[in-house]
Amino acid sequence: QVQLAESGGGLVQAGGSLRLSCTVSGRTFNSYAMGWFRQAPGKERQFVASISWGGDYTYYTDSVKGRFTISRDNVKNTVYLQMNSLKPEDTAVYYCAAVRIHYNVAPRGGYDTWGQGTQVTVSS
Repeated sequence: QVQLAESGGGLVQAGGSLRLSCTVSGRTFNSYAMGWFRQAPGKERQFVASISWGGDYTYYTDSVKGRFTISRDNVKNTVYLQMNSLKPEDTAVYYCAAVRIHYNVAPRGGYDTWGQGTQVTVSS
């Protein structure tokens, strides 16, 4: 089992950028597909992006395509979410998630390990 710790959230003006990081404890990080989810007040948790354990496959929800980039460093046991051109509707708590998976794919669901979340607030 691994543990996840997010960082990098904060307050930013619309049009600005933030980079979220998720550091993963454990020696088998490169066996896990990783994802980012977000939850706005009063709404359900929503898939944002995912990356395969090899780093060569990614998947994004439509609303962030072209603005957000997910990446990973399997040496540093860290996954990143670079967020550009932020909008007020991106305001949410962002969660990192992991799932150990045999195939080198970027899943949208099935994650079984979650971080505590980091707040992102975009002002208009």
